[in-house]
Amino acid sequence: MKRVLSGIQPTGRLHLGNLIGAVENWVNLQQGHECYFFIADYHALSTAYAETGDLKDNVKQVAIDLLSAGLTPEKAVIFKQSDVPEHAELHLLFSMITPLPWLERVPTYKSKIEELKEKDLGTYGFLGYPVLQAADILIYRADLVPVGEDQLPHLELTREIARRFNYLYQPVFPEPKSALTRFPVLPGTDGRKMSKSYQNTIAISDSPEVIRKKVGIMVTDPARVKRGDAGHPEVCPAYQYYKVFAKERADIVAKECRTAARGCVACKKELAQLLIDYLAPVHRARKELEKDHKILDRVLQDGAERARRAAAATLLDAKRAIGLS
Repeated sequence: MKRVLSGIQPTGRLHLGNLIGAVENWVNLQQGHECYFFIADYHALSTAYAETGDLKDNVKQVAIDLLSAGLTPEKAVIFKQSDVPEHAELHLLFSMITPLPWLERVPTYKSKIEELKEKDLGTYGFLGYPVLQAADILIYRADLVPVGEDQLPHLELTREIARRFNYLYQPVFPEPKSALTRFPVLPGTDGRKMSKSYQNTIAISDSPEVIRKKVGIMVTDPARVKRGDAGHPEVCPAYQYYKVFAKERADIVAKECRTAARGCVACKKELAQLLIDYLAPVHRARKELEKDHKILDRVLQDGAERARRAAAATLLDAKRAIGLS
């Protein structure tokens, strides 16, 4: 089986964008691949290094989210990044050979600084996080990395680092391929990209009451002022959710919107219930996991031990190639 590697940051509870953009794909991949999925707590420090008070709880909540969404330790290695120190050591080795211009040209570098302009991101950790990302992938000699299109430049940088290492020393690392995940962009409740930074998310752990409240204040077609006005579903964030979570209803909803046969309030009430029903299995699984937190400890500890066995072998080969061992 091909080996798959991916991670997710514990910057808060996972939201619907995480679910459809990554986690549901992971659940499918674990059925026929050797999968390593990790909670990227080191990466969280690249932007939230001054806000670590909730980090421990965030890691726990993300672990619960991943398991309740369908990941299982019987089919995938699930672990916390900082429990496998080989990630950090390989990152150090890669940082010695990675040219600075490679990092400065990463497209998301400047855009992320603009998105989080209230934070001081003039740190090496932020500039160099793609090197850590390369170490995350290459420490397991992964064959496939599930990514969205916005992450393709990061994966190409990983391949460049692998090629440079193999050229300078000796072949150790394969060049991983992308397992491109295509999914509709899911807007946040304010119409912008769903992001914890914007505080516009719907968490997959949100209660039915919270979901109804968040959907109830979701922006819709700005040009539709009165109930009788014809709508434009193509610009309505709520309609984008129908196309993802209720495809069989999307065409009907669009027609009723354009003809003013239904108002935005009724549309959002139906949408809230659709999301509640969609997340019901996740919520049931979460309740079971919350009864015994030792389950999480066992899953992450076992995952870290399994991950370290694979990572240690790779790191030893890399150090031997350099002449450090």
